[in-house]
Amino acid sequence: MAGRQAKFISATELTRALKLIRSRPNSTRDEAILLLSVRAGLRACEIARLEWSMVLDPRGRLTDVIEIHDRIAKKRSGRRVPMHPQLKAALRNLLRDSSRRGPVICSQRGGAMMPNSIVNLFVQLYRQAGASGCSSHSGRRTFITTAARSAHKAGASLRDVQLLAGHQSIETTQRYIEGDSDAQRRLVFGL
Repeated sequence: MAGRQAKFISATELTRALKLIRSRPNSTRDEAILLLSVRAGLRACEIARLEWSMVLDPRGRLTDVIEIHDRIAKKRSGRRVPMHPQLKAALRNLLRDSSRRGPVICSQRGGAMMPNSIVNLFVQLYRQAGASGCSSHSGRRTFITTAARSAHKAGASLRDVQLLAGHQSIETTQRYIEGDSDAQRRLVFGL
């Protein structure tokens, strides 16, 4: 990620954004979009190209894992991301009005939503939620940072976070991780 880093989304900003979404006309779809970013680390292009076949089993039930195929991922970096319960609930709500085929995220006209439209949705949503400086990539950065901070508790490593992010190098993953000065102080003083 050359240049500026996407801003990390605080828990307060996420709560405000979710509350704001619930008052919008396409609230079910928009909540799924936000949670695919924050709870699964998907890029805007992956959200736009995600298909029901990647989240449903052959019987049409939601799975516990998102299968991001190489053909929709940046640099063909397909991967499997376990589905967060909050995201699964949002997809279950979206599934109720779906044909269970084709794109998960549809435009108001019924076809797949374009990646640029998703980027614009994030810009508008974060501005309205008062999440200054947040962008479509902020959810992904938040997902990666949160996973990295929690890795030791789950018995995972930074390599596991790299695989969830679909990064080819660990260095790329490390650039996404937001530092925490309070945690750094606790770490040093705890030695």
